[in-house]
Amino acid sequence: QVQLVESGGGSVQAGGSLRLSCVASGYIFTGYCMGWFRQAPGKEREEVATISSGMNTKYADSVKGRFGISKDNTALYLQMNSLKLEDTAMYYCAAHPVWGPCPKDFSNWGHGTQVTVSS
Repeated sequence: QVQLVESGGGSVQAGGSLRLSCVASGYIFTGYCMGWFRQAPGKEREEVATISSGMNTKYADSVKGRFGISKDNTALYLQMNSLKLEDTAMYYCAAHPVWGPCPKDFSNWGHGTQVTVSS
């Protein structure tokens, strides 16, 4: 079982930036799709951004142009710029072993890091 640990969340004013990080217990940055998801109170979990084993990225329409997903040999990152009130949520890192396009369902999840955007 892969263990994922997120960090970097916090409170920020609208228009500000945060960078989330996710480290894994093992080396999973090859042959894995990795992604960031978020869930706000009373809402369903939504996919924010994914990066495939081939480094193809995909973003939710709501974050395109503001968020950037990246990874290196040690961690997965989510750079969040121009944050809005509606970005407030618990953010989760996820990983799934697959070569090719990312799946809809991921098999490994972190416990989340809270992002709160205020006016």
